[in-house]
Amino acid sequence: MGIRIPMMIAYAKQMIKLQIIPRRNQQEVPKGHLAVYVGEIERKRFVVPLSYLKHPSFQDLRNKSEQEFGFCHPMGGLTIPCKEDVFVNLTSKLNAS
Repeated sequence: MGIRIPMMIAYAKQMIKLQIIPRRNQQEVPKGHLAVYVGEIERKRFVVPLSYLKHPSFQDLRNKSEQEFGFCHPMGGLTIPCKEDVFVNLTSKLNAS
């Protein structure tokens, strides 16, 4: 019985690793994109192209974010304090142009 316990521990570690890997992949941001957290209270994660950063409307949101949060973004990406529907509307306009 003593031989089976180390094998069971090794198997359990492998299973834990397999469960963690997909979660890491979900957090990855493709090259040329940026993770943005949007919302006034509850924040939703969006991944947007870096080209949006040059657009004046997006820069206004960025400035609003800087005023509220400074350069410290605890979520790991850019946090924008606006309503989600406003952000979706803006990004759909940027995507169309």
